[in-house]
Amino acid sequence: MARKTGKKYAAAAKQVDARPYPLEEALPLVQKIKFAKFDETVEVHMRLGVDPKHADQMVRGTVVLPNGLGKSKKVLVITSGDKMKEAEEAGADFIGGEDMVHKIQAEGWMDFDAVIASPDMMRSVGKLGKILGPRGLMPNPKTGTVTPEVGKAVKEVKAGKVEFRVDKTGVIHAPVGKVGFASGKLIENAQSLIGAVLRAKPPAAKGKYVRSATVCSTMGPGVALDVTRYNLKQA
Repeated sequence: MARKTGKKYAAAAKQVDARPYPLEEALPLVQKIKFAKFDETVEVHMRLGVDPKHADQMVRGTVVLPNGLGKSKKVLVITSGDKMKEAEEAGADFIGGEDMVHKIQAEGWMDFDAVIASPDMMRSVGKLGKILGPRGLMPNPKTGTVTPEVGKAVKEVKAGKVEFRVDKTGVIHAPVGKVGFASGKLIENAQSLIGAVLRAKPPAAKGKYVRSATVCSTMGPGVALDVTRYNLKQA
């Protein structure tokens, strides 16, 4: 197992103290210790005090990051009629109806990062549940990806809308930007995401809501966050 840790990773990890950092210190540190040659994605991971096996403890939502994600997502819109023109004007990359459903089913086509559907198409889109669901791409009214306002939804995704959902172990994983961002912009994005997760606290969740949290880049070591302030807000 030890051989999986390369010299560059080990050198970066040595610069991280074994203590929780305020967010305003943690993210600049993640940027400082980067060693990969590409512009890595910066991620926030939050372990929550919920049991996602119970529907009333599911944590899920979306947030539009104020400074985007550093790349524009390819958006597929499955709709009909006048909504196709609305999606085109909003900047959707791919637009169609039954033809798109068939293309995904028959050809295994997956050259997109987000899917938005109008309500009238959900009978057809529902056939794609087993394909899109495991990839986190299935349109859902709760995340604003099933909506009659397809143009607005496209613009939000393009602007840096992030969907978060607690996994079966009670952890949320979400991107907040790129290592190459200005530190201030990265901090603002992370604050927006964490704030959205705090607001999504289910009433059935008892005790400490944010158990632990870390930030890291794609290839770099994790930096533990001081979660004290987040739990005070929930008291």
